[in-house]
Amino acid sequence: MGKLTRRGLLLGGGAVAGYWAGRGWAPGLAPRNGIATLGGEAAGPTLLNDASLLSATPIHSHIRPAARGEALVGVFRAELAAARAAGRPVNVGAARHSMGGQAIPRDGHAITVDDAWIDPDPVTQTYRVNGGARWSQVIAALDAIGFSPAVMQSNHDFGVAATFSVNAHGWPVPYGPMGATVRSLRMVLPDGSLVTASRTENADLFRLAMGGYGLIGLIVDMELDMVPNQRLAPSFAVMPAADFPAAFLQAVNDPGIPMAYGRLNVARGSLFQEAMLVTYSPTADQSDLPAATGSGLTAHLASYIYRAQVGREALKDLRWWVESGLYPRLAGESTRNSLMNEPVVTLDDRNPSRVDILHEYFVPPAAFDGFLEVCREVIPDAFVEFLNVTLRYVGADPDSVLAHSPSPRIAAVMSFTQEMTRRAEADHRRMTQALIERIVALGGTYYLPYRPHATEAQFRAAYPRAGEFAAAKRALDPALTLRNNLWDTYLERS
Repeated sequence: MGKLTRRGLLLGGGAVAGYWAGRGWAPGLAPRNGIATLGGEAAGPTLLNDASLLSATPIHSHIRPAARGEALVGVFRAELAAARAAGRPVNVGAARHSMGGQAIPRDGHAITVDDAWIDPDPVTQTYRVNGGARWSQVIAALDAIGFSPAVMQSNHDFGVAATFSVNAHGWPVPYGPMGATVRSLRMVLPDGSLVTASRTENADLFRLAMGGYGLIGLIVDMELDMVPNQRLAPSFAVMPAADFPAAFLQAVNDPGIPMAYGRLNVARGSLFQEAMLVTYSPTADQSDLPAATGSGLTAHLASYIYRAQVGREALKDLRWWVESGLYPRLAGESTRNSLMNEPVVTLDDRNPSRVDILHEYFVPPAAFDGFLEVCREVIPDAFVEFLNVTLRYVGADPDSVLAHSPSPRIAAVMSFTQEMTRRAEADHRRMTQALIERIVALGGTYYLPYRPHATEAQFRAAYPRAGEFAAAKRALDPALTLRNNLWDTYLERS
């Protein structure tokens, strides 16, 4: 735990006071007596779950090889051969932070690679990395030599190859998805052959694997871009939500701003009326950069007020005041690596009867006003509790066949919390379908790693090249050895 700072005392004291003051009183939540429950931790060695706790799925086996290079190739080939012989599927995962079985092979062979080989080259400003390495391990290795991942997923728990496979992005600007920073990769195809893929070699396989959810091949290792680590100072600007796109794009296009994101207020009565733009710029002094730190005391204490919002609209207003009014007066400098060195557990739910569910929508900047209107009309009536939205920039993705951002987008990453009950799941599905229907009509898309609530028609409308992807996958993998719930639910009939 970090030192107790003035910022930690102020934010943490208010957070803990708010949390304990309302801990047993949540007038916005309906009683749960007699309501049918859902989900929970997977029980037994033949079940595998993901971050939703709603995806417990039977599997044949789950191995965790601590292997790299040719040894890992051998492990992959052996699992593929055994699965093909028995007619079972295979899937590789890392943190399995997806929320709809996208990294789980039903009745099949699950693989989690536990190895973190990282080989940076300061001359070319690239690094080679084992596919199973976590971003926390990458940061530790690069930080020691003064470098930083060009783009990584927003939390450091996730696997590098998994980030590429789900086409995830980060918040450094003006990049597209993390795959935009991948130079090349090696993967084992369903027939056991080892290939190298890049934008110039086996480019068709590269485009299919980027955002291909592990359905094309099992990634052995990758070569990615890295950039110099920097000491950065934050700036904050609060504005009407309608003014955010112009201010955000101006920041993104400023070469002196390497990191930027936004927030919107989430209280039902004033939903999405205000926005905050946060930008980071290099300081004049870039000497003697401190080692990357993890979550500080402030982040851990502030998580209490984050949780105290559930069922308490007044505390959502309080949190917005803390974030947009108090915190900007207290925030200080940080290194690029420290800003990205954040685990998911910082905002972990402490209530075993509820679960956090993420949404993400990729909105053309010109359609942002329409997006705000859709959310104001759909979200307040939902049974789920809306906790947070973070706005990030995603540059155009010309590579992935299943691209969520074929043109520049504002990505709205939303966090909801729901009861683990049938009524909550049913209403969440209703709300999600309503959002997707209208956001796709605006020219936007939705992100695929979360709850499989979209209809098949909505999936095809958001991802018009899905049929092309499915046909290429069948040609490459006629036995459909690489499978998961994304394939079973949406792509099998494409």
